[in-house]
Amino acid sequence: MHKVLVVDDDKVLQESVKQALEYHHFFVNTANNGKEALNAIYREKYDLVVMDVNMPEMDGLEALVEIKKYDTSIIVLILTAYSNVGDAVKAVKEGAFNYLEKPISSDNLVALIKRALKARSLVETSAFSAPTLSLGGGPSDKFVGESDVMQKVFNVISKLAQVQTPVLIRGESGTGKELVAKAIHYNGPRKDNKFVTINLAAVPENLIESELFGHEKGAFTGASERKIGKFQFADGGTLFLDEIGDVSPAMQVKLLRVLQEQIFNPVGSNRTIKVDVRVIAASHKNFEGMIKEGTFREDLFYRLNVLPVYLPPLRERVSDIPFLVDHYVKYFNNIHNLEIKGVGPQAEQLLKNYNWPGNIRELRNVIEHAFIIESGDYIQASALPESVRKNAKIEKSYSNDETSQIDFRGIQDSVLDNQLSQNDVNGYKFSFINKKENGEINLDFQIAKDLFEKEFIIYALSLNKGKINQTALKANIPKKTLLRKIEKYGLDPKEYYA
Repeated sequence: MHKVLVVDDDKVLQESVKQALEYHHFFVNTANNGKEALNAIYREKYDLVVMDVNMPEMDGLEALVEIKKYDTSIIVLILTAYSNVGDAVKAVKEGAFNYLEKPISSDNLVALIKRALKARSLVETSAFSAPTLSLGGGPSDKFVGESDVMQKVFNVISKLAQVQTPVLIRGESGTGKELVAKAIHYNGPRKDNKFVTINLAAVPENLIESELFGHEKGAFTGASERKIGKFQFADGGTLFLDEIGDVSPAMQVKLLRVLQEQIFNPVGSNRTIKVDVRVIAASHKNFEGMIKEGTFREDLFYRLNVLPVYLPPLRERVSDIPFLVDHYVKYFNNIHNLEIKGVGPQAEQLLKNYNWPGNIRELRNVIEHAFIIESGDYIQASALPESVRKNAKIEKSYSNDETSQIDFRGIQDSVLDNQLSQNDVNGYKFSFINKKENGEINLDFQIAKDLFEKEFIIYALSLNKGKINQTALKANIPKKTLLRKIEKYGLDPKEYYA
C-alpha cells in the first residue's frame, strides 16, 4: 500500500483529499504546513506528497526544496489556486512531478497520482541497471554497487530529467538502456508527450533516412504515399535512438544537423521541417575506437555525449545479484501467483559465480525458468538452467584444517561485541543457531542472514544513540538502505536515543 502525505492548511480540503485517496486504498497522513510535512517525512517513509503552495510557517515551495534534498525519490504533487499557477510551474522546475488547480477533482488527482507512481517505478526498476554519472572518465569508471544503487540512480535521472541536452547511454546488450531512457523521459517536463523508440540496427540502411525523417510520395520505388518520420512523430517529446553506433557516416551527418538545428528535410522534399525533440541515444559500441578508425564522427559523438550514462555489465556487479534476484522473485511471484520465498544458498552461489553474458535480461529469464521448474519454497540449484550450472565458476572449498584456523570468536566479538549471542556450540556463541528439543542444531541460511542483519543494525543504532546519519556513516550503510532495513525489521531509532 502506497503511503501519501497530504499537506494543506485548509482542513476541509485536507480531509476531502484524504478520504478520496483512502477510498482508492492509499494509506494517508496529513500535515498543516511545510514544517509539519518535513517532520513527518523525517519520521517515516512516504511515497508521495500532495501539497498546497500557500501555507503558514513554511510554504510549499520551501518544503519542496527540503524534501528533494532529503529524498529525491519522494514524488511531490502541488495544489494551487488559479492565481498562483506561476508558483506551481516554478515548483515543477524545482522537482515537483506536476500540479493541479483548485477546485480539485478526486478522479483527476487519483489519475495523476497513479501516473506519477508509474513513472517512479521506471526509476526504481532502472536502478537494477545501476547507471553512473560520468564526470569525464570512461566506461572503466568505478560504478555503484548494491549499497548505493538507488540513491545514485535517483540522482542521475533527476539531473537528466530536468535538462534538455542529448544523452548517450552506453552498455552491453541486456543492461537496461531503454529502461533508463524511459525513466529520464517520464520523470521530466516532456512526460506528457510521446516517447518514440527506433532500433537503428534493425532497420535496413537504405530505409533509415525515411524512417527517421519521412518521405514524399514517389520519392523512391515503393513510396506510394507521404510518410511522417520518427523525428516529426516525436515532436515535443523524446526520441530514443537505440544502437546509434550502427548508422553509416552519411546518416551521421544528417543526425548531427538535426541535433544542432532541430530541422530536417523529408526524403524527396525541399520542405524544411522544424521540430522540438529531445534525443536519447544508446549503443554497446566502442565509440573511441570507431572515431580512431573513422567509422563514427567525432563531432556527433561529442554532441551526444554531453551527459553520458554508463551501465556496467552484471559480471562486474556480483554483490548486486542477491538484490536483483530478490526483485525478480517478488515480480514473478506476483505474475505467476506463487509464493517462492527466495533462493537457496547453493543456487545463489551459482548465480554469483556465473559470468552473465546476457546481463540483467539473462538473469530475469533464468529466474523465470527456475519458477517454472521449482516446486519447493526456495529456488534450488537443480531448478536453474543447465547452462548456468555448467558454466558457473566453482568456488574453492575450505578443508577442515583451514576452517579450524578461522577465528570465529574474533569475528563475533568484533561485530557483535559478544552482547547479542544466545546459543553455545563447541565454545562459540551465535545468535542465529536454533536448537531443537532433542539437542539437534537447526540451521537456515535465510533466517540467519536476516537475523544477523537485524542484530547488526540494532547494535549500530545503539552505538550511535539512534542517530540515523551518524549510524549510516559509522557503520558504512547508505542512509536509504538503513532506513529501508529499519522499516523491514520494525525498529524504532528513538529506543536507542541517549
